[in-house]
Amino acid sequence: MEEITIKDSLKITPMQVGGDGNSVQLILIGYLDTYNSPEFQSHINGLINSGIQTIIFNCNGLNYISSTGIGAFTSFLKLLKQKKGDMVLYGLQKKVMEVFQLLGFTKFFKIAADLDDALRMLQEGESNEQPQELQGVQEGTFPLIFECPHCGKKLKTSKPGKFRCSGCKGVVTVNEQGDISE
Repeated sequence: MEEITIKDSLKITPMQVGGDGNSVQLILIGYLDTYNSPEFQSHINGLINSGIQTIIFNCNGLNYISSTGIGAFTSFLKLLKQKKGDMVLYGLQKKVMEVFQLLGFTKFFKIAADLDDALRMLQEGESNEQPQELQGVQEGTFPLIFECPHCGKKLKTSKPGKFRCSGCKGVVTVNEQGDISE
C-alpha cells in the first residue's frame, strides 16, 4: 500500500495493523471536502473491495471536514458492515469533532481518543460509546430540543457542545446538564 495524495489537499498514509493482512490504519493529513471527497471515497472503497475489513482512521492531521466528507465515512461504514468489517476514527481535532457533533454523527461512528483506544474498541467489538470528553453527561438529557437564544428557532442536539444555529448562524453552547447559553 502506497501513500496517496489527493488534489494536493489530502494525504493518506496507510500502515498495516496486525498480522492478518485485512486491517489497516490510514493516517489522514489535510482536509476533506466536496472538492476531494469523491476521489478519497474511490480510494478507500477500493481498499475495502480488495479485502480490507478493518480500518482505523488516524485523524490527528485532518484539520477540516465538510458534510460531504462525513458522508464518505458513512459510506465506508456501510460497505464495511456489509462485509462483516468495522472502522474507528481517532485523534479528531476539536473543530472536526464539532462538525461530527453538529451533524449528529458521533452516535453512528466509533470515535476513540488514541490508537490504543481504537484497537481496544475493535477488539472488544464495542458499540458507539460516548467519547471520553462526553462521559459523565446526565442520562436522559440528550437528545435535547431547545430554542435558539438568538432567534427562537427550534434546534435539536444529541450531545453537549458549541453549535451554530441553522437559522441565524449564531453560536449556541449546550452544557452537560442541557443548559443553553450564547
